[in-house]
Amino acid sequence: MKTHRLVMPGDLNQYGFLFGGKMLSWVDEACWIAASLDFPQCRFVTVGMAKVEFLHGVGEGVILEIHCHKTKQGTTSVTYDVEVRRGRHSQDDVIFSTCVSFVNVDKKGDKCRIFCE
Repeated sequence: MKTHRLVMPGDLNQYGFLFGGKMLSWVDEACWIAASLDFPQCRFVTVGMAKVEFLHGVGEGVILEIHCHKTKQGTTSVTYDVEVRRGRHSQDDVIFSTCVSFVNVDKKGDKCRIFCE
């Protein structure tokens, strides 16, 4: 799945660069959407992200392209690789990449099996 985000003034720190927490939030949301589209009957919650390292600064007005793809599926969990690049120049270096893992939970919040349609 691919989605885009526009970096706005409210997304920036005091030095004019994107807050790392904003990027993490956008990545988490994009991967959750991908998982929910792949498994529409599941209730996923994030259980972890792999290494968090920002490779390039991002300023106001940059369009980010977020690519998520499923890499692993277990009995109760699923993992997505994600890469973030500049949207207008997707051949540029990766700005950020990680793996995001989700677990399927029932209404009480207990882990349960992933079921497919």
